[in-house]
Amino acid sequence: MDSLGASFRSGTEAGGKDAAAGASLRLDGQEHAADDGAARNPSEVTGRVTMLGLRGIPNVQGGVERHVEILGRELLHLGWDVTVIGRRQYLKEKKPVVWDGIKVVPLWSPRKQALEAAIHTFLGVLYSAFRRPDILHIHAIGPSLVVPLARLLRLRIVVTHHGFDYDRQKWGRFAKKMLKLGEALGMKFANRRIAVAAGVADTMQSRYGVPVSFIPNGVAIHTTEDAAGALAQFGLNEQGYILTVARLVPEKRQTDLIEAFSKLNRPGYRLVIVGGSEFETPYSKRLKERAAEVPGVIMTGFQTGNNLAALFANAALFVLPSSHEGMPIALLEALGNGLPVLASDISANLEVGLPPEDYFPLGDTDALAAAIDRKLAHPHSPEERREKAREIEEQYGWPSIAERTALVYRSLLPH
Repeated sequence: MDSLGASFRSGTEAGGKDAAAGASLRLDGQEHAADDGAARNPSEVTGRVTMLGLRGIPNVQGGVERHVEILGRELLHLGWDVTVIGRRQYLKEKKPVVWDGIKVVPLWSPRKQALEAAIHTFLGVLYSAFRRPDILHIHAIGPSLVVPLARLLRLRIVVTHHGFDYDRQKWGRFAKKMLKLGEALGMKFANRRIAVAAGVADTMQSRYGVPVSFIPNGVAIHTTEDAAGALAQFGLNEQGYILTVARLVPEKRQTDLIEAFSKLNRPGYRLVIVGGSEFETPYSKRLKERAAEVPGVIMTGFQTGNNLAALFANAALFVLPSSHEGMPIALLEALGNGLPVLASDISANLEVGLPPEDYFPLGDTDALAAAIDRKLAHPHSPEERREKAREIEEQYGWPSIAERTALVYRSLLPH
């Protein structure tokens, strides 16, 4: 692990618990639970930031959603007033609420995969133009299509590039063109730009001739309560299963992992696939059918809170077989739990800086099966797990990531 985080560069311009448990939830001005976010005097607020371009928080499936959920809470501790604009159909509450100190505003969007992000972000920009936050922080390149409009409305814009979404298998030719256009407009017209991977930052600087700050995703580790009970509901034993956590979309390649698992001769182990799909697709249907055919495969659906924490904490091995990532939060969280890991050898996973034996060739199910067998034959001791967890937490801690993000914000505020 000596090379771990070798690419974790300075946050200056590159090239130059369920958490809702016990959290604050206020509806229509009525407080419904104790507010965990410390109340702040308005004179002590550093600034107001609105987050846009995601489905919503809390406990909404997705890497960007997880990123914003944790980053927003850390920014609160730094004195920022944080608002998240979410898509109404993904949120439990259909009216504005305060969750853990963060204002969550549901806005309508169409229930169509190709349209919901663009239309929702357009409406979110209009909402922000009315509310006038100090910073409008737009996440991902698809929503960045509206950055020129936001600038025309005299908003200060920060864009975070979470990865080359046009490389995802689910998108057709027109959608990929729109995503590339969103990337170009976001990079050219935003006031400030952030990328969650060093390779993305370097590519954007080279492609568009603009400065891009590299600020990676981080790790948030949650302790578990009644881990045995959480495992029992899925019929699992501690250290008795292989884990993967991701949405059920083609680029996550859970089917590769099922094929590799089917080739193992380790009947005592289960394969646990955590994740769901917003839309039923040919891939998600095929994945479920194949999982039902292979003994020992368990699909849990989307999990959060104590269940997810227990699944991470007690796995024998974590595997990320994906063909596309931005900066893999699930892989970082597995490492933060001290788990042995295997990841496909794509550039985003290689940036994490794992030892060579922790990678396998993308799509090679024979190599993956052999690697899983080697890992299971040499489990980590509790001491090794604790040491690896400490290393990750030091290098990918969310407090420092929030501080670096806040520096980007402050560079835009009037002095």
